[in-house]
Formats: sequence, C-alpha cells, structure tokens
Amino acid sequence: MFNFLHHRSEEEEMMDDFACEGEVVNQTLRELHAINSYLGGTNISLRGVKKLIRSTSKENYRIVDLGCGGGDTLKLFANWGQKKNIDLTLTGVDANPNIISYAIQNTNAFPNISFLSEDVFSEDFKSRDYDIAHCSLFLHHFREQEFVQLTRQLYDQVSTGIVINDLHRHPISYYFTKWLLTAWSRSEMVRYDSVLSVARSFTRRELKSYLHQAGIKNYTLKWKWAFRWEVLIWKG
Repeated sequence: MFNFLHHRSEEEEMMDDFACEGEVVNQTLRELHAINSYLGGTNISLRGVKKLIRSTSKENYRIVDLGCGGGDTLKLFANWGQKKNIDLTLTGVDANPNIISYAIQNTNAFPNISFLSEDVFSEDFKSRDYDIAHCSLFLHHFREQEFVQLTRQLYDQVSTGIVINDLHRHPISYYFTKWLLTAWSRSEMVRYDSVLSVARSFTRRELKSYLHQAGIKNYTLKWKWAFRWEVLIWKG
C-alpha cells in the first residue's frame, strides 16, 4: 500500500522554481511560518542552535540559514540572542530573489539580520565562512549526491557545526499532510509542495548513509515531533 514511499521522490516542488513570485509566494511564506510554529518545527531549530553554542565559548556567532524563506526563523534566533545577551550575526540565503525581497521587509526591525540571493553551490557562497549553518526543510530539495556534496561543503565552511531540521518520510506524516494540512491551506503552493515535501524527505537509514558518504562522523540524529529529524553535526 505504501510502496511509493519506499524511495524518495525526485519530483520537483513549485518552490524549486526560483522565478516564482507574487502573492502565492507571500501567502506560502506566511503559512509555512504558521505551520512550523504550530507543529514545533522552529523550536527544533532553536534548540539545535542553543546546543551548538553551549559547546563553545565565543563572543560572536555567525549563523547562516540556508533556504531562509521569509526570515522568521532568523527573527526567532535574533530575539533569543538578544534575550541571552549573545551577539549573533545572522544571514539568510535563498536562490529566489523574490523570497529575499519578502524576507528583507519581514525582518526590517532586526539590524543583525541580512540576506543573500545566491546558489549555495556557487563559488561566491563557498568562499563565505560561518560558525553555524542551519538548514530547515531545505535539504529534502536535493538528490542524494547533492545532499552529500552540500553537507561536506558546509562542514568545511563552519567553525562550530550544522543544524539540520527536516522531515521524516512516513505514511502517517504523508496522509496527515495530504488530508488535513492541504484542506487548511489557502496557498496552491503549500497544498502541492507540502505533500511532495514528505515524499522527498528522509528515513533514518538514508540520513545515516548520506552523512557517512559525506565523511561526517561526529553527529547526533534524533526523531522529533511532528515527524521531524534533528541532526546536529559537531565540528572538531
């Protein structure tokens, strides 16, 4: 019955079109923020960043958020850093300039947040250094070898570690998304992409295989509600 979930889908999402723009994109970004907040996805990201920061002692942390969307997770990081008197320099990266334009407006009250519209495989991006790289609902957009290549690349770019927060490919998650989330959403992109995102996401075995291929050994992999994986990669 669930044979179609035995392997990751390679079908592209609407969000993978870097030229997509307009209200459908803006509505999607608003809804994704609501979904991640309600189902606890953003808390997984913040807890991961906290764990990596607690493992070191620095005066400033440079955090890059890949596939940053509307910048809401960066706002969460900024508010936490301000509350804890931790100096954070926050950068969001997205290949879609229209998403970056939305994010800039959405975070204009946060002077420590900036954005780049870049391909993460570009030489410009590869030349940049950070302390922590954060990837939430981002890596399932890539095929196996791209995942391996990017994870290895990020490992070389950071000084502290990487936080990966992504979906668990499972029938419960798939049908919850298909029957309930799509009925709630008013965004054509969310209705289409959310189900496909689950089909493109990961099993535990796949994640462990990808990390092994990337030469990553010092990491933790934990299942989190609601059907999420938390991967923390420790540098050094």
